[in-house]
Amino acid sequence: MMQKAVIVYGAGISGRGAAQVLAQRGQQVFLYNDAPCQIDAELAQELAACGGALVCGQKSFDGLLAEAGQLVLSPGVPCDAPHVFEAETRGLEVISEIELGYRLYGGHIAAITGTNGKTTTTTIVGEMFKRLSVPSAVGGNIGLALSKEVEHLPANGWLAAELSSFQLEKVKDFCPDIAVVLNLTPDHLERHHTMEAYGEAKKNIFRRQGPQQITVLNYDDPIVRGWAAASRGQICYFSRKVCLDAGIFMQNGNFVIKWNNTTNVVCNIDELHLFGGHNEENVLAAIACGYFAGVSIEDMADVLRNFHSIEHRLEYVRTIKGVPYYNDSKATNTDSAIKALEAFKDGHIILLAGGHDKLTELEPMMRLVKEKCDALILLGEAKERFYQAAVECGVEHILLASSFEDAVRQAYAMARPPQTVLLSPACSSYDMFKNYPERGRCFKQLVNDLPQ
Repeated sequence: MMQKAVIVYGAGISGRGAAQVLAQRGQQVFLYNDAPCQIDAELAQELAACGGALVCGQKSFDGLLAEAGQLVLSPGVPCDAPHVFEAETRGLEVISEIELGYRLYGGHIAAITGTNGKTTTTTIVGEMFKRLSVPSAVGGNIGLALSKEVEHLPANGWLAAELSSFQLEKVKDFCPDIAVVLNLTPDHLERHHTMEAYGEAKKNIFRRQGPQQITVLNYDDPIVRGWAAASRGQICYFSRKVCLDAGIFMQNGNFVIKWNNTTNVVCNIDELHLFGGHNEENVLAAIACGYFAGVSIEDMADVLRNFHSIEHRLEYVRTIKGVPYYNDSKATNTDSAIKALEAFKDGHIILLAGGHDKLTELEPMMRLVKEKCDALILLGEAKERFYQAAVECGVEHILLASSFEDAVRQAYAMARPPQTVLLSPACSSYDMFKNYPERGRCFKQLVNDLPQ
């Protein structure tokens, strides 16, 4: 137990989980939140039992600093926030919740990051790890806080961890057995400010690895491929375009492992329920994790054959009058929306896009919209900027929606076979919803309420 108190900054899922784990270990911990909030009675009692408490309001923070030796950041707290600067100035150790979880856990970790595909890949890896003979869990940016998920995992266990750039910013000792980087495209620039800073945060996933650890990189992404020089781990590339001399790749539709002069075919793309090139990359990365963690080829193949898309990622909702509706609410950036559009090879898409604008470049997406979409329905805070970009790229059939419900109604009114209605916003959801799952559930409810 630390002699000084710990401040956990941010009372969301990660912060509450971290505070509870620390309190249960006898550590005095203050769970701090800028805005007023509430926590459940059990957590409040656990904090109080160790001399801690929930503290809200910015004026209260300075009083905590004198008692604390460490500040644990929730992912939603920017590293350049004034309170973080003040804590560092006073000599507190500032770490991420991921770093805390790593220090509390002595077992194995396969950590996955990238701009897109993290959740799908991590979920598949989690299913593969269930086939091992040791306990396993999934955590990080998916499920519970990482520090909470590892609480009861033994030293021989395996954790599949989805990690965002936010979570990787303040790691120090973090060193997973397997580190995966799926891709890198512009995102979260409102927080990181530059692509260079965004990339440096992502690199923290493998920065402390050595020859005993594995760094898995996307060979087809030139930026990520070039990061091999920055890792001291064993490099394993994956590729859906190139038959590699060593690595995980696709050949004639097969997912192939070629490592240590041995070649294994896991399964064929036609056996899977997933579709789209981006999902082929996700599967390749998941196979790398399963292989190096010791999952058998047969078990990996069985998991992949039985895996369906995750909720809110190219999720089929229903077909109405011959027109399928898909929920891709998880597409919170333009690159993710591009991957969704590319997955529908025949085009004829009615695309619903817009939301809270991340101010990323729109031209590549709008060029593809012109090629793939019969209509573009725009909504939310971003709709005016999206409209201007679409017009400049020659998109012709553009409609503006007054509300989320209006967007769905407009799509329903015009949709005819062989068209597909796709919600793939290319924006975060904060202008209208609490998060992208709430947006996706709203879309599904509105679609399910439409008459047949």
